[in-house]
Formats: sequence, structure tokens, C-alpha cells
Amino acid sequence: MLTIDIESARRFILGKQGLWPGRHWRGLKGTEQAMHAMEYLQLDPLQIIARSHDIALHSRVLDYKPEIWERVTYEQRKFFDWGGWLAARPMEELPYWRVVMRRERDGGYGDSRIHRMAREHADAIAEMRTILRERGTVSNRDFEMATRTRTQSYRGRKDSALALYYLWRTGEVMTHHREGFERVYDLTERVAPAKFIYESSDEETDRFLVKKEVSFSGLGLIKRTSDSYHGRGEPDRAAKKMLGAMLADGEIVEVKVDGWKVVHYALGSDVKVLRDLNAGRVPKAWTPLETTTTEEVAFLAPLDHVSARGRAKVLFGFDYVWEVYKPAHQRKFGYYTLPILWGDRLVARFDSKLDRTTNAFIILGLWLEDKVLGKDEAFAEALARGLVRFVAFLGASKIDAKAIAEPLLRRQAGKVIR
Repeated sequence: MLTIDIESARRFILGKQGLWPGRHWRGLKGTEQAMHAMEYLQLDPLQIIARSHDIALHSRVLDYKPEIWERVTYEQRKFFDWGGWLAARPMEELPYWRVVMRRERDGGYGDSRIHRMAREHADAIAEMRTILRERGTVSNRDFEMATRTRTQSYRGRKDSALALYYLWRTGEVMTHHREGFERVYDLTERVAPAKFIYESSDEETDRFLVKKEVSFSGLGLIKRTSDSYHGRGEPDRAAKKMLGAMLADGEIVEVKVDGWKVVHYALGSDVKVLRDLNAGRVPKAWTPLETTTTEEVAFLAPLDHVSARGRAKVLFGFDYVWEVYKPAHQRKFGYYTLPILWGDRLVARFDSKLDRTTNAFIILGLWLEDKVLGKDEAFAEALARGLVRFVAFLGASKIDAKAIAEPLLRRQAGKVIR
């Protein structure tokens, strides 16, 4: 068993996700590399200042612009989106995910609502299948409510919406492209490269899913939770049958982190990196192309895996909850609060909005974990550099920083213009 300290664990998880010691990817090609390294790019439609997945890529990729991930995914066909836990996944993984799609279609396990859709909306599914074959690309907006059967489903109010969703979840269709973030569907054989349209074996798939989850977490636990397994089906099937064999084969290894009670798992291929970090060495591949996160802070997306769903508390001692779905009177910080990464620690958070009428980026509040940072010149400069890049990414022309309470930080932030 490999034993490492908490600082090495934190740096490993950040670095594996491309967040430390600084951005080491750039532009279109770099976005593809980042999406591979992230394992899953969780997609979310909500756009307040920018969508969560775009903020996640901005924090990892130099010169990133919000449309780049769609170019890589839907034009170059390097990735595909899928799942109840919606994420962009590498196209070469499709054979494994088609096994998961089949498992859900057959109703053996997974989301039971998918199997129920097939029974309750069989006619609409057959109709959509025919329309797709005859017409080509189809979106839910192509069908007027007046002509459809109304539903009360969590996935749509029209039977056409549920039928298209069912065909997408079970692999008959894929997302051809998106319009205003809404999926436009086409038959799988007209979207995915033919060489990927087949099913891997069940055993290969189970091994893949365990390794995928461990790699996504960096240091992971094999446990039965829908968040952890992203709606892929029955996790125990893979865990119970494969875990021992994978440990014996060295595909995964046990890692003890000082201060953590539970043993975690890492990929066998990551052992050298873990040992290097524990010895104070940074992998050459992680060398930043420009500034480090000590020289320029990074703002983490609300759904960034290193900080979402309670992980920030474990890794950083930073209690972060995305409050966007909380009633206003229950919010402690703000509607769209983002954590601030400085070096290898989460040290602050801020809430903001983008006023598209005045093209102004408005900071609604900034909260420090340690008040001493309010007078720290190095942090103030790193924060200002991060804001310069963030404002440019958003396309804003000015910044309103009056809500920042600390004079030094407010003064530095107020200097930021595009």
C-alpha cells in the first residue's frame, strides 16, 4: 500500500485534473486534451455568468472560449454527450457506454424510469424512430405541444420529448449538435464513427468503469452512490467482481493518505506521479505554459469535481455548497458563488453576475477564509491577474468591484479592464 501526505494528495487530484501548478493546455487542441484528462466534462444548461462546463475548461485551458468544447465534440466528433448524469465523454469510449445503454434499455438495473418510458410511450418512440430515419436531424422543438400528448415527466412535457430522450439514453440516437444548449438528435450511425459502434464485453466494460471512476476522482472510493457512478447502472456488479482482480493485476492500487481514515484507490499508472509528488517533485508534463496558480488565482466552476458535492471540505477544509437551487433566504454566500484556488488551496469565494446590458462584470461579494489575505499583496496581485483573464473570457468590458470589503483587494480588482 502506498502512503502519502495530504498535501501530495491535494496536489495530485488538482494536477491530474489540470488545475495545478498552472494551466498547461492551450486553445482547441488543449481543450481536447483537458477533456480527456478530466474524464467527464459535466454539462449544465444554467448560464448566469457562463455555464459551469465552460468555467471548468477556462480554469484549465489558456485562450479558451465558450464555443470550443462544442467544436471538439460535435464538429470533430472527438466526444459525445450522454447520461442522466450528463457529461461529454471521449468518443473512443462509446463501445463501453453502449453496454451501459443496453443494460438500462433491458431494465436489469439502472434508472427504472428508462425502461418504463419504453412501455408507456411505445407509439411515440416508434414514430420518432421513423421520423429520424426519414428526416435526419430532429429536435424536441420541431413538435408543437398542440399536436402531442402532454406528459408530467421530469424529462419533458411532450411525449415526443420523452421518446427522443429514450432513444438517446438507449443508444439508438446521439446528439448531432446543440442549438441554445438544446440537443438536436440524429441516428447513431450518422453521428459516431462506424469503428466505435459496437459493444465491448461485459467484463471489459466493468473493468473500464471502475478505472474510469478511479481516474476521474484521482484518489477514489469504490462505493454505491448515484453521484459517484453517474447513472451507469449497478456499481456493485463491477466492484464486487473486479476489484480484487484489478488490485492483483496492478491496474489499481490502494493509497493511504495521512489523516484520512478510509483507504482510497488510484490507477497503477499513477503510482510514479504520486511518489514524485510525495518527494516534492512536480511532473514535467504539468509545467505551466504561463502563470502558476500562485501567481494567478483560478476560479473553479460550481460543478468542478475537485470541489463539488462536499469534496472541497475533505481536500481543502473548505466548506462549499452551490447555493443556486436554495431559496434566497437560505443562502449563506450567494446565488452563483465560485471557489478561488490560490496555489494548491481554496482560500476564498465570490459571487458575481454579468450585466449584459452594460457589459459589466459585477462582483456581488467576496469572502476570505483567512482575513489576513485581505492585506496580502501577493494574493491581491494574483486575484487581479485571475480577474483580468476571467473578464476577458466572459467578454465583459468593465468590472464593478465595489462590493469587495478589503481596500487592497478592491483597489486591485477595480483596475481590471478588458
